[in-house]
Amino acid sequence: MASRRPVQRLAAHLASPSTRFSQSQFASTRRWLSSSAGSRASRTASSSNYSSLWLAAVALGAIAPLAYKMAETESLRLDPSTLADRDAQKKRESGVTEDSPMRLRMEKFIREQQAQIVAELERVDGKKFRKDEWERPNGGGGTTCVLQEGNVFEKAGLGVSVVYGSLPKPAIEKMRANHKTLDPNVESLDFFAAGLSMVLHPYNPMAPTVHLNYRYFETANPDGTSQAWWFGGGSDLTPSYLFDEDAIHFHKTLKTACDAHDKDYYPRFKKWCDEYFFNKHRGEGRGIGGIFFDDLDESERDQENTFAFIQDCLKSFLPSYVPIIEKRKDMPFNEKEKDWQQIRRGKYVEFNLVHDRGTAFGLNTPGSRVESILMSLPLTASWKYMHEPEPKSREQRLVEVLRDPKEWV
Repeated sequence: MASRRPVQRLAAHLASPSTRFSQSQFASTRRWLSSSAGSRASRTASSSNYSSLWLAAVALGAIAPLAYKMAETESLRLDPSTLADRDAQKKRESGVTEDSPMRLRMEKFIREQQAQIVAELERVDGKKFRKDEWERPNGGGGTTCVLQEGNVFEKAGLGVSVVYGSLPKPAIEKMRANHKTLDPNVESLDFFAAGLSMVLHPYNPMAPTVHLNYRYFETANPDGTSQAWWFGGGSDLTPSYLFDEDAIHFHKTLKTACDAHDKDYYPRFKKWCDEYFFNKHRGEGRGIGGIFFDDLDESERDQENTFAFIQDCLKSFLPSYVPIIEKRKDMPFNEKEKDWQQIRRGKYVEFNLVHDRGTAFGLNTPGSRVESILMSLPLTASWKYMHEPEPKSREQRLVEVLRDPKEWV
C-alpha cells in the first residue's frame, strides 16, 4: 500500500466504508466526470440519472470520481498546510461562530440537525440508532446513524459526511460551465464538501417512505477564503397508500419554508423534483414529490440568504413528516396491503438501481463497498409479473397520481 501514488491511495480510501456517500449529492462534479475523457467514466455516467443515496454522496460524488480519473495523470495535493488543517485549527481556537467561514457553519448546522432528527425518530420508534463516528486522515469525517428492524421503521438511516480535497485543473475547467467564478488560471483548488442525507422506510404500508438531503460545496483560495460555492438539496415523500391530507401537509410545510425566501421557489423546485424522481421505464414518479434543487450559488442570491433558505428547508423536515408518521404508524392493515407496499418498494429499488447516477457509479467503481452504496434500499421488496392494481381501487388511484403529478397546494 505504501508504494501507491497519492491519488491511488486517496481513491482507495474513499471507496472504504467510512468515506462512502452517494455521489448524487454534487451534480456539478458529476457533470465534469460525465464529460471527461475515458470510456470507463462515460459508460458510468450514461448508465443512470441523478439521485441521493446516503452516506456515500459527498465523498464518492465529489471526490472519488476526481481521484479515480486523475489517478494516471494527475495528483491530488494533500499536505500539512491544507484547508482542512487550517479549519481544524480555527475550530480548536475559537469554535464555530456567525463570523466563521460558511463551510464550518454548514458543517455545524447539519450535525446539529442530524442529532435533533435522530432524537425525534428515536422517540417515535422507541429504539435507538446505531451511531458510527469516523474521521478521514486528510481532513473531514462524518457520523452514520442507522436503525434497522425497529418498532416503526423497518430501516432508517441518516448520514453526515464532510470531505476536504484538491481539484486538479481539468476538473476546474469542466466545473466552470456552471460556476463562472472558478478561477481557470490555477493548477488546482482546495475544496470542501458537506452533506446530510436520510431515508426512512416504515413497516406500516399506510406510512410513507421519506427521503431528504442537503449539501454544500465550496472551493477555496490559497489563503482559505471562499472562491466559489453552491448549495443543493430537497425532500420528497413516497407513499404506498395515498392520503391526500398527508400530501397536502407535506407540500404545504415545504412551500411555507420556500415562500419565506422566494415565492417562485416552491413551484420551481416542486417541478424539478417531479421531473427528477421519475421512473422512466415505468412512466411514473417514484413518489408524490416535494422539492429538489441544485447549484444554488451567487447567481441566485447572496450566500447568507441562500444559507438561511437551506436552514429553513432542513428545519421544516420534522414538522413536515412527524405528524404523518404519528398518524399512520399504528393503523391496521392486511396482507394484501402489505403486499402492495412491497410492490411499490420494488419500484423504489428500480429507480435507485436503474436511474440513480450515484448508485451506478459506485457499483462500477473498483473496490467500492456494496453495503454502503445500497444502504438506502428497503429491507424487503417484491416484483410480480404483469401486476396491475384493480380498477377504481386505492392502489390504482396512487398509480394515476404517480403518472400525472398533482399540485397539492
